[in-house]
Amino acid sequence: MRFSAATRPDGAFQEPVTAEQVTAMCVRAFGAAPVVVEELTGGLYNNTYRVDTGAAAPVILRVAPRAGGQFRVERALMRNEHAALPHFAPIAAMMPRTLFADWTHDLIDRDYTWQTALDGVPAAEGIKRYPRGEWTPFYRQLGAIARRVHDVRGHRFGPVAGPTFDTWSAAVLAAFDDIAADLHDVGLDNRDVAEVTATARRGAEVLDEVTRPHLLHGDLWTPNVMLADGAPEPTITGVLDHDRASWGDPAADWPIFVLTQRPPEARVAFRETYGPDTSTPGGRWRALIYRARHIATARLERHRIGATDRLPASYADMEAVLRDLAVAEQSD
Repeated sequence: MRFSAATRPDGAFQEPVTAEQVTAMCVRAFGAAPVVVEELTGGLYNNTYRVDTGAAAPVILRVAPRAGGQFRVERALMRNEHAALPHFAPIAAMMPRTLFADWTHDLIDRDYTWQTALDGVPAAEGIKRYPRGEWTPFYRQLGAIARRVHDVRGHRFGPVAGPTFDTWSAAVLAAFDDIAADLHDVGLDNRDVAEVTATARRGAEVLDEVTRPHLLHGDLWTPNVMLADGAPEPTITGVLDHDRASWGDPAADWPIFVLTQRPPEARVAFRETYGPDTSTPGGRWRALIYRARHIATARLERHRIGATDRLPASYADMEAVLRDLAVAEQSD
């Protein structure tokens, strides 16, 4: 077997997996040892490997972090992804197929899953092959995909695998409580998160204007979509990594947040297929709460991957949100 592993510093969050462990996992799933194993380095959470088993097509092995190393707000993401998969039926043709999943921890003290490999190139890389002025088809397609996901309805709020809640405010407040606790555990200042949480609690009735849960991907953007290789325009062929899937307000989903940071032509193209922005005053207030949640979650991720130089920006961004929330409260 030819085994190629990524080089990471000692103590990195993404712990290495040995060739012997990959072999054991492969034998359990497919009854044969792997021929070639190559670790992929695009992700920041799971360890991901492209594996040639000697069959017609390579497969993907994804190994989750140890349970004890996961933040509360990221608990059991692989199991959440597995539980959410049936709800993504409207875009199933674009997603990898799960071939085998193992939560027993008797081969390795971590969850892992085997999936089919998608054709194409990661969009974060492939989109750069086109002049920026030719990116609008990508945003139109992304808007259409997000719309199909968000049209799926649920019955309770929160992560698909739980815990779930009767009301949207309860789900949002529980997430903020987890983030604040995680920040405290790693020694980061969480006072701004506590302030946003208090504001959200005071405005629970505005959050609860959202009465019907919709499916949220949680991380739908260029890092988690595939593009056709060599197409005349950027063409989305695959969607990956819905491990942060949840039930909630579509306006709270990651692509809606990221879209606000893109140029006007990108926002227009996305909305052409997704639908217009019909925000009410309550919706605009909720958007500030959602922005705060994304900023706080990104702060945790930056700490986890060692991007300490980017931590101060998260505090400045949160300060701006708190100012906007204060203005909104005064106007009420």
